[in-house]
Order: sequence, then structure tokens, then C-alpha cells
Amino acid sequence: MGGLLKRKTTSSSLFLLPLFLAFFFLIFLERSVVVVSGLDYSKHRQVNSLRLKRIQKHLDKINKPAVMTIESPDGDIIDCVHKRKQPALDHPLLKNHKIQRVPPEMPRVKTTKGEEVNRDYNTTSSNSEERTVLNSRGAWQMWHQNRTRCPKGTVPIRRSTVNDVLRAKSLYDFGRKQRRMALARRTDAPDVVSGNGHEHAIAYTGTSQEVYGARATINVWDPSIQVVNEFSLSQIWVLSGSFDGSDLNSIEAGWQVSPELYGDSRPRLFTYWTSDSYQATGCYNLLCSGFVQTNSKIAIGAAISPVSLISGNQYDITILIWKDPKLGNWWMGFGDNTLVGYWPSQLFTHLADHATMVEWGGEVVNSRANGAHTSTQMGSGHFAEDGFGKASYFRNLELVDSDNSLSTVEDISTLAENTNCYNIKSSHNNEWGTHFYYGGPGNNPRCP
Repeated sequence: MGGLLKRKTTSSSLFLLPLFLAFFFLIFLERSVVVVSGLDYSKHRQVNSLRLKRIQKHLDKINKPAVMTIESPDGDIIDCVHKRKQPALDHPLLKNHKIQRVPPEMPRVKTTKGEEVNRDYNTTSSNSEERTVLNSRGAWQMWHQNRTRCPKGTVPIRRSTVNDVLRAKSLYDFGRKQRRMALARRTDAPDVVSGNGHEHAIAYTGTSQEVYGARATINVWDPSIQVVNEFSLSQIWVLSGSFDGSDLNSIEAGWQVSPELYGDSRPRLFTYWTSDSYQATGCYNLLCSGFVQTNSKIAIGAAISPVSLISGNQYDITILIWKDPKLGNWWMGFGDNTLVGYWPSQLFTHLADHATMVEWGGEVVNSRANGAHTSTQMGSGHFAEDGFGKASYFRNLELVDSDNSLSTVEDISTLAENTNCYNIKSSHNNEWGTHFYYGGPGNNPRCP
């Protein structure tokens, strides 16, 4: 009997052994899983090693070897990469591309009626009220604060991390915008939310003219964002192609607050491009191949500092996008005609020739996370009617024409899908030319 019991115990042990092995295997597997936390906005979730390998392979592709590395006070790592090693040149259409060394022909400022166009971007007045505005020489980049610069012949690139990728919906979605829904571009556009949850307050030109560039000075704020996958941006769009098809070409630049993309709530200089309506081509900043950077002092995607304060100092940045009439590339200028880099014309179909529309203004994502309209702010979070020092603005709106001349925009339309949430009001005066105030708080009693 004792022997029988012993045999039963032994057979039970043999039966339980696979269970113990499975248990220890699960513990080992769990420990082999990488738990990623990182910044405040990171999602605390487990990542299996296969996915981590895919992410790291992608990061190795876009994070190029650095000649020098700079640590920014805000936690960014800025890699100084040799300009011939930058991500842009990995693009299949740019395999034999030679970086443009000849400076592009800057647009000339067109005068009207014999009067010089006002170019004093530091002090402006309106309605006899003096207003101090500190331009992009004041609103600069946070990584400059330690007074370290990238060496000549290199370009500063914000390093992407595993956490950056994990905040995106997927590796494919990392650094990409969602496909844009066609906006009803009519002055009597109905107050409805865009189908994909994106809301705008924009000024725009008609579609009947040939456009070769645009410029504006944009007030910089740090709007609050309700949830990690929402953003708030203020930018210029240079567009051509079909808005309701798959061939829209767009070149974009401005500032944005995007916790998902950057892991914080700081306003950052950004660029974007697409040649197929945001489907498979293009990306933010230098997160894919395409945009060729030439400047060693400006890091696209880096934080802008300082920012404007309610009833306090106002900071703004001037952005110019235009087509070089000689070589055909689309260049980006920042501040006082500082060249940042260019989008080669080979990247585009319609924009290889010219643009047909320009938009200026704000955009937010309204995900209705709690069943109500988002409280993500646009601009400063104040409505347009609150005016200077409270509402955000775009000023000195200009277009580049076929003879490479800049002139004030004379005729613009405005659009806001839901004026109870975000709105826009345009005007014109001698100092600010064509300009507008825009923005709003999002959720409020009239925007439930």
C-alpha cells in the first residue's frame, strides 16, 4: 500500500513537472519582455522582443551616425550628422541627388503704389496702441541654451527613441499624419466637425491662381492638449492637386504641440510633406527621407523657447516656403531669411510645377475621448475676438508669384468648422498687412 502511494506520488510529480516548467518559462518570457515607460506621456505597456527589434531597425535607419551629439535642457538629443549622410538621401528618387550648393534666388519684395512694404517685424502698432512683439530672434530653440552648435558641414537632427515610436499607433504610423478629409472651402461653410476628427480655423486663397510660395509670421504659444494622441498646430500649407482624391501634394511648416510625436507639451518647429494625400508618402520633420536640410543651426522638431504669455511678451516666428525659380526645389526660410533646407521637386507631381492654394492657420485633433468635445486648445486657447496679447495671430500674409515676387495677400477666405469651439477673424492694416486672429478653448458650454 505504501508502495502504491509512493508510485502515485511519483507519477503525480511527473505529471506536475511540465506545469512547473511551463510556469517558469512564462516567468522567464515575462522577464524577457521589455517594459517601456520613459516620459510622462509614454504609455506604460509591454513590448515583445520581436517588435522591439523591428523598431530598433527602423531607428537605426533614420538615426544617422553623429559627428557630435548635443544634449538639450529639455531632454532632446541632437545629433550633428554629416549633411551627405542625412535621411533625405535614402529616398529612391534622390539616390543620385546632389545637395543644392548654389543659394536659391530669394523672393523680391514687391512694392505697391510706390510705397515700400513695412518690414519692421519687431514693433508694430494698430489703432494707435503700441505693441511689442519679439520675433524669431527671441523665440528660438531650446537646444541652443547651452551655446553648443553643430560643426560646419553637418546638420542637427533630433534623435528618435523607442518611446517616440511606441506612442504612435504603429511603426507604420510613426511620424505620419492621418489622411486629411476634404474641407468645404466656402465662406458659408457649415459649422460641422471634420469627419476624421480634425478641426481647423484657417485663411486660404482661391484655387484659380498659380502660386510659387507663401510667407507669414506666426505667434507662438503652448496650448494644452487633453489626451496624448491629440495635437494642436499652427502652420502654412502650400497645396496642389485634388482635395478629394489621392494625388494631393502638400508642403507644410509651422509650430505644433504633439505629445504623441515628441513626448511632451512644448511647441516645436516642424515640417511635413506628402505627394499622395497623406497615404504612403512623406512625414514630419526628418522622420523619413525627403526633406534636404542645409542649415547647421536649426533642428526641425526641436522646442521653441520662450513662448508668448497672456497679456505678456508676445513671440512669433516667420516662415517662408517658396519655389526656387532656377532649380525648381521648394525651399524653407526661417526668421530673417535664414535658409533651413528644401524639398526636391522630384518628390512631387503637381508641386513639381506650382501650387494652386495656400492655407494659413490652426488645426487640432478632436478625438472626443470622454464622449465630449476635446478641451485641446488651438493657438493660445482664446477666441479670435480677444485680440492682441490673448488670442494667437498670423500676420503679414504674403504670396510668391511667378516672377518670384512677394506681395501682400489681398483676397482671402476664412473657415472654421465649429466657431463655438475655435474661430478666426481676419483684418488688414499698414503694419501687419493681411492678418488674422484665431483659436479657442475647445470644450466649453457652447461647445459640449
